[in-house]
Amino acid sequence: MAEPVRVGVVDSGWPLALQDRVLAARSFVAGGGNAQDRLGHGTRTLQAMAAQAPDARFVVAQVFGEALRTDMGTVARAVDWLVGEGVALINLSLGVQQDYPALRTACERAVASGCLLVASTPARGGPVFPAAYPGAIRAMGDARCAAGQHSALGLPHADFGACVLPPDGDRAHAGASLGCAHLSGRVAALLAAGVAPTRDAVWQALVDSAAFHGPERRTR
Repeated sequence: MAEPVRVGVVDSGWPLALQDRVLAARSFVAGGGNAQDRLGHGTRTLQAMAAQAPDARFVVAQVFGEALRTDMGTVARAVDWLVGEGVALINLSLGVQQDYPALRTACERAVASGCLLVASTPARGGPVFPAAYPGAIRAMGDARCAAGQHSALGLPHADFGACVLPPDGDRAHAGASLGCAHLSGRVAALLAAGVAPTRDAVWQALVDSAAFHGPERRTR
């Protein structure tokens, strides 16, 4: 029997409801303890991925504590730790406008090791990091997509889109972070189905299985 896909998650921690699917967790914030989620962002992220990839297991790096604030040196250390834990892909439902050398080199190390990076990018605006780093798969929300669907966008700032809603359908928390999480879940499901764990193979499988091709076009 094949080993379950190990998915790395950089977020605000893990929910008790998914404890059976969390293989390891580490807090990178002061007072983080066992890295359980106190903010809710990580809970929604893991729930979205878990729903798309029911056999995946998670390794969680907590970088957010009581608010969605952290520094990129902390995120870089989290990425390095996840790579050392042997994850196949890392979900990065976060983004900043400035390029930080420490984060760049951590992502470069991850990509060089064969780890897939899926990072969120907004629907509008300039590039954000780590999504803009070479090798990252750039994901955003796409309102056309239901749970279990994704789109192949081919945009200058975004490669793929996915459902913007958390599994409970709460629109108050919709956005690019959830689109990224849903896409990471789709990637984990593809790996579990036997797609080769390389960026090229996963990219092609995502294109081939996309429910929509090209950007969402809004009409009056």
